[in-house]
Amino acid sequence: MTGEPGPTEVDQAPVEPASQGRVPAEVVAPLVETVEAATVASIPDAGGTPIEVAPSDGEATPAPARPPKPATPRPATTVAKAIADGLAASGARLAFTVPGESFLSLLDAFLGAGIRPVATRHEGAAAFMAEAATQLTGRPQAVLATRTVGAANASIGIHTARQDSVPMVAIMGGVKRVHKGREAFQESDLVNGIGSLAKRAFEPGNPSEALRQVSEGLKAIVTGRPGPLVLVLPEDLLDERVSGEVTPAPSSSQGPAADRGAVRQILKWLAASERGVILAGGGVLRARATKRLVALSEALAIPVVASWRRADVFPNDHANYLGMAGYWAAPTVRQRLIDADVILVLGARLSEVASFNYRIPGRDQRWAHVDLEPRHAGHGLTAPTLAVIADASRFLDAAWSDLRGAALDAEMRDRRLARMATDRAGYVEASRVDTGDWSGPGVHPGRVVAALQAHLPANAIITTDAGNFAGWVARGYRFRRPGTFLGPTSGAMGFGLPAAIAASLLHPDRPVVALAGDGGFAMTMAELETAVREGAHPVVLVFDNGHYGTIRMHQEREGRAITASDLGPIDFAVMARAAGALGFTVTDDAGIEPALTEALASGRPAVIHLSVDRAWVSVDKRP
Repeated sequence: MTGEPGPTEVDQAPVEPASQGRVPAEVVAPLVETVEAATVASIPDAGGTPIEVAPSDGEATPAPARPPKPATPRPATTVAKAIADGLAASGARLAFTVPGESFLSLLDAFLGAGIRPVATRHEGAAAFMAEAATQLTGRPQAVLATRTVGAANASIGIHTARQDSVPMVAIMGGVKRVHKGREAFQESDLVNGIGSLAKRAFEPGNPSEALRQVSEGLKAIVTGRPGPLVLVLPEDLLDERVSGEVTPAPSSSQGPAADRGAVRQILKWLAASERGVILAGGGVLRARATKRLVALSEALAIPVVASWRRADVFPNDHANYLGMAGYWAAPTVRQRLIDADVILVLGARLSEVASFNYRIPGRDQRWAHVDLEPRHAGHGLTAPTLAVIADASRFLDAAWSDLRGAALDAEMRDRRLARMATDRAGYVEASRVDTGDWSGPGVHPGRVVAALQAHLPANAIITTDAGNFAGWVARGYRFRRPGTFLGPTSGAMGFGLPAAIAASLLHPDRPVVALAGDGGFAMTMAELETAVREGAHPVVLVFDNGHYGTIRMHQEREGRAITASDLGPIDFAVMARAAGALGFTVTDDAGIEPALTEALASGRPAVIHLSVDRAWVSVDKRP
């Protein structure tokens, strides 16, 4: 028998000696059998609760014992466990962190929920990893950082997630609630500070509020334009018990359907155009809708241009693909967009870079914007001719449904096909990056890209850092499948290696290659140890020209002093070996392929240190 009363047990006072005026327990039962027939009086006991007594010859006799009061149920779980379970149900599998004492309970809960904590060397790298993992899985992955110092380091990844429209979850351990506002250790207003970079930010004050706000946040970051969530969780809140659960993030496939009238109007414009074009972006990738985009492009004979750093949205070896917009685009891309008589912007953010400094679409162009958050007039920008709030996949489904029974103008379609063939030939020629004579010193960057193209399978994942070196792969590499490229539209340096580690952890059976300059790689190169420890095996190509090349290019272009842009030498191959990875040094073109093939075959993290002459300023400014 347990110490808790069973269904038929009653509360009874301890048996006391008869001399104290109480009836012994052994006589209670027969009295109970007769008390219902007796006349009873009711008087309060010491606690103010009436007890029933039967008339007697002066001796008080106990009435039947009262039924027990219902026990107050103990809340079923802790705040930390509820949050961990909610994240796991939302699809979280990885949580990247520099651990802090403010959220240790959450780390414990993650283990129980099946979420793998990954210790990193810096919170900025941890946030990049979580951002990349969220992009690849399509479900929220997590970064954890402690109080202001950790949150400040992680902020670069939160900003990148916002720019990339990625529903990452950033959890910040907060100070104890009793210390809030007292200048507690590492305290600041994280919700209004770091939280301003996110789509939503919350700091719950009690357990029930925690469940409600986390549920609200998980829904918000995948509703409309996706973006990151910042949760500031006070240290003393996590172990409090709570009833209920966190509602998981809804499936991203539940995006809004397109208005059918608007779909038909867009199709009419494209079918009647001579120089129509589709500018496709991350919304198509998130919706897993590349195949449907290819079908629409082929049916209408309308070419596709990828938005900036979304080159894998459409197979680059397809005859209808005309390149990627933005920095390092082939010279033909911008002109083709300018010449278009109709532009369908599908699931793409028209940022400064993607729109060529807001010049495309032009004010006089007819264009439609299909997106979860289409552009509207404001800040000096014009609204689209037609704006459609819709998930890219649902728009494409509706378009294909309408096209099946449609009669297209065969002559106009043939004219578009002929023009597209000409445009494609021009793009292919303009995007060659391995041409020109070069015998050193250092490697020809374009030949590095050619080697990657020759040795990587179609499912290989490439990540890039920020910098001029990225122009070579952006223009010259042909991505053949969706989900094979990760690059920060925020322009954040240090992204390449952390993103590649996350990709390798998620896809250990696929080659993963990171590209970085010497400046950006040095910012996060400590994460090579993370890769070794966690069993990831990215291959990193470091283009080393001994300076911050993009900044020096601007200094020279603007006639400024060359200052603060030169860097000293680092032997990255030696550094890689010190961390337990492979390290290769390549000083000429002949060494590219041997180093690459050995690194890819090793199944280990590897760094290939490429010597690059400073004469290679960018893909547009060569020796």
